[in-house]
Amino acid sequence: MSITANDPKRKSWIGYSADSHFPVQNIPFGVFLTRDNVITIGTRIGDYAIDLGALQELGYFDSVPLTDDMFMQDTLNDFISDGKKTWRLVRNRIGDIFDKENPELRDNKEHRDRIIFAMDEVEMQLPVLIGDYTDFYSSKEHATNVGTMFRDPDNALLPNWLHMPVAYHGRSSSIVPSGIPIHRPQGQTMPADADAPVYGPSKLLDFELEMAFITTDANNLGQPIAVDKAEDYIFGMVLFNDWSARDIQKWEYVPLGPFLGKNFASSISPWIVTLDALEPFRTEAPKKEKPVLDYLKSKGKSTFDIHLEVDITPEGGRPTTVCKSNFKHMYWDISQQLAHHTVNGCPVNSGDMMGSGTISGPTPDSYGSMLELSWKGTKPVKLNDGTERKFIQDHDTVTMRGYCGRNEVRIGFGEVETKVLPVYKPKSK
Repeated sequence: MSITANDPKRKSWIGYSADSHFPVQNIPFGVFLTRDNVITIGTRIGDYAIDLGALQELGYFDSVPLTDDMFMQDTLNDFISDGKKTWRLVRNRIGDIFDKENPELRDNKEHRDRIIFAMDEVEMQLPVLIGDYTDFYSSKEHATNVGTMFRDPDNALLPNWLHMPVAYHGRSSSIVPSGIPIHRPQGQTMPADADAPVYGPSKLLDFELEMAFITTDANNLGQPIAVDKAEDYIFGMVLFNDWSARDIQKWEYVPLGPFLGKNFASSISPWIVTLDALEPFRTEAPKKEKPVLDYLKSKGKSTFDIHLEVDITPEGGRPTTVCKSNFKHMYWDISQQLAHHTVNGCPVNSGDMMGSGTISGPTPDSYGSMLELSWKGTKPVKLNDGTERKFIQDHDTVTMRGYCGRNEVRIGFGEVETKVLPVYKPKSK
């Protein structure tokens, strides 16, 4: 089935600027609360949210085989479970409805008033019920930088790293959408000059520039997913800030890996951009430095050219862009990640999320964390207001953006923006 929604020549009767992340060719999916206090599934064109529940109720999806309440729910999980054929049919139909030459909805003011909301009239929600969350560690540059800082620079990568996409199992309950502030975490740390741990707020709070993909129901227990079939089970992608408390993590991670230093909060952009929308922006993944086993052999252009940026904004100040990177730097692509995740027979479900791991590029301005940008605090990052940052301070806001751009069409993810609040203190009675 062709992806007519991607037609680069298509224009919409909903206007938007040339640099919008959400042209009519994007058609992402999300969940939002309307001005009438109703939660609905929707999409976005320009600066307008589209109520897909209302579109379905008014008969605009009668040509697409959907359950009656498909878009009248508070998560995308059931829609994602319907599979790629349904996703493509729906995106194609939405593209047709909002095509500049189609009067079907364009000329029906009563319906438009029920279906279309300005973005400042809606409140974005977490788009899926995330059952499980896995975080990979798939940027060679990031892994090399961290290995250089904390181990032997001549042997920065551990022996397994070039042979498989390593990962750990994260905590889905602390994943929040853009706009939800987080509190600085507390925990045990081991000061450099101490012989016993202390308890208190993390002093080394860090962002991690990542992306994440969302899966559909893919396999039964015991059934691996082949690398050349993996994308059939990936619905789409989001921006992902996987917050990290470096000092807590350093003390706790041996021998079992990340725990409290990672599970206190992770932030995602609210619009899921489908792999179909990203199709025109495919590119080659980095060449493998060592032969990989057959079950991990990807073919062709197996990754995507996605520009990524990170800003830090002090309270009351102006933003400073501290990082510019690209998803194409990832050594292990998403098909390899999903194939490896399931090679032992581990089942994945609709709404499961897989983080890429910190995305760092080959140059210092493309490093995807403060740990690297400040090189473990030895090279403070200067902000526009003249202050410096080694790590993230209370009341700082971290904003991540991502988009694909080619010719006249830009497909973007919007942003994930999160403010850091001080350590949580119970309100006194």
